[in-house]
Amino acid sequence: MADRRPRRRSPAEADPPGTATRRAALRLIDAVLRRGDPLDVAAHAATQGLPPADRAFAVAIVSETLRWMTDLDLLIDGATAQPLPQDVKSRAVLRLALAQLLVLKTSPHAVVSTALPLVDGGPRRLVHAILSRAQQEEWTLPERASLPPETAERWSAHWGDAMVEAAEYAWSAAPPVDLSFAAEPDTAEWEEAQPLATHHLRLPRGKAIETLPGFREGGWWVQDLAASLPARLLGAGAGRTALDLCAAPGGKTMQLAAAGWSVIAVDSSAKRLARLEENLDRTGLEAAISQGDIRQWQPGEAADAVLLDAPCSATGIFRRHPDVLHRIEPRQIAEMAALQAELLAHAAAWVKPGGTLVYATCSLEPAEGEERIAAFLADNLGWMIDPARTDELPAGIAPTDDGFVRTLPGLLAAAGGLDGFFVARLRAP
Repeated sequence: MADRRPRRRSPAEADPPGTATRRAALRLIDAVLRRGDPLDVAAHAATQGLPPADRAFAVAIVSETLRWMTDLDLLIDGATAQPLPQDVKSRAVLRLALAQLLVLKTSPHAVVSTALPLVDGGPRRLVHAILSRAQQEEWTLPERASLPPETAERWSAHWGDAMVEAAEYAWSAAPPVDLSFAAEPDTAEWEEAQPLATHHLRLPRGKAIETLPGFREGGWWVQDLAASLPARLLGAGAGRTALDLCAAPGGKTMQLAAAGWSVIAVDSSAKRLARLEENLDRTGLEAAISQGDIRQWQPGEAADAVLLDAPCSATGIFRRHPDVLHRIEPRQIAEMAALQAELLAHAAAWVKPGGTLVYATCSLEPAEGEERIAAFLADNLGWMIDPARTDELPAGIAPTDDGFVRTLPGLLAAAGGLDGFFVARLRAP
């Protein structure tokens, strides 16, 4: 479908209501796809000046566009005589508009009227024609959102085709809300909640966190069940010392403090540590806080336990952060694996003889999990795997044959699924 002479609006023509929100969405998706910025980081600048509800809608548009982008592109390419280049504005506008039409079910008039101003000076007729065709032919999306081809190929090689299919189902909608509790909750107060483990409840997606019972009282915090597993493997603290490395925003710190550990929480980001401190204040839990890059930071003394939730590609939290699979490539995975090796060496040096080191990443890449621990054990004689036990883990989650914990898409799918995590517990010589 060839575009004809573009129509330029006169300066006197005002944008239809809602166009500013779509312009923000266009800036946001450009920051993610062209610059590689994380969605939550880019959202602040891209939506500046919008009311809170409009900011939230702009982020929702981009989030759903990223989830379904592979399938949206197939629809767009099927409607043009020649494929639009991947990085042209008209393709971005069509992606955003179709996500509104087909996923968010926005009014077609609102979608078209706010899309056309975004391509002023460009192929307005082409965009209008494709959006009209989408309505006339009643376009639909498949049952599950296709992963980016490179990701699907990589995960299929690592985990098999069934995992890829499960990941596509998991990616097709935002996940439910998980809460971790300092003490066992009274389920009678949480009628819609589903208990998945001790000190843990799951709520349906879409809940406004600040309105939930007990938010101000601080008895709980938001934390996916998979993210709670590393601290669970340390058990009760009974006053023993634990270092929580790369600790912010503090979910694991609060778990450890609630379990009786004397915790030192370390992170390199002052801003993230400020959030951790706010979480501690709200929950009434106690931990010492120390800012520093653990490649240079030193503790006062060795600890009984060290938990390293290492920086990683974050491919395991793709349900919550749909941008990650469009930004992460093998190069970044290799870079993160090299950083993890360095951090792991530092963390191991701070464990008392016979103490425990828990290593975790929210990654679905073996290079950041199984392969990282295999390399560490090969270089550090005397260290041993302390296998995770089934009785330490929530129902439905089992250790691997090697004694690790690996959560993959498809696990607990009937209950709403889990983020992807790798956890290894090691014993110091």
